[in-house]
Amino acid sequence: MASLNPGAATALVPELFPERTPMTADQIGAGIRAALEVQRRAVSLGKRPFAAVLVGPDNGSVLLTHQSVDQVNHAESSLARLAYSHYPKEFLWRCTLFSTWEPCGMCTATIYWAHIGRIVFAGSNDQLYELTGPGNKENFTMDWHTRDMLKGCPQKNIEVFGPLEVEGRTVIEESDKYWSRTRRPANPS
Repeated sequence: MASLNPGAATALVPELFPERTPMTADQIGAGIRAALEVQRRAVSLGKRPFAAVLVGPDNGSVLLTHQSVDQVNHAESSLARLAYSHYPKEFLWRCTLFSTWEPCGMCTATIYWAHIGRIVFAGSNDQLYELTGPGNKENFTMDWHTRDMLKGCPQKNIEVFGPLEVEGRTVIEESDKYWSRTRRPANPS
């Protein structure tokens, strides 16, 4: 197999990669707050504290939302599949998927295949591990990062923003209401 050329897909099929509108700090904050509202509702219904929203090319219109369904139907991958079934690729390239937490490998790959052009997350995978603790049966956190997953995919330049300092603190504090009930107690000394 020939080595992949960064930007090759953009050069070969430019119509699939229309220009994205840059986001402001206020738009980033609003997108995370929208995802956090979905997460709050999910937790109130007994679901795990993970949520995602799809924001349109105007960087303000919330098009779709999703919460964690279970350990194999994550908010981000479920939302990406739903978005792909509703919108054309050219449109999705200009959209942003906001997530309360850093998308896992499965979710990042689904976002990639759904052709969503931007990912913004509040809390990092490392912060999630610290919050849930080792051996948490609700969340066996893996050692991965969204940017690392996308480095191996040079045909698409998916923008990634996160973790976010202020919004991340809020997501961690709110998520701890759930995770504090599921963490294994520390080993007694």
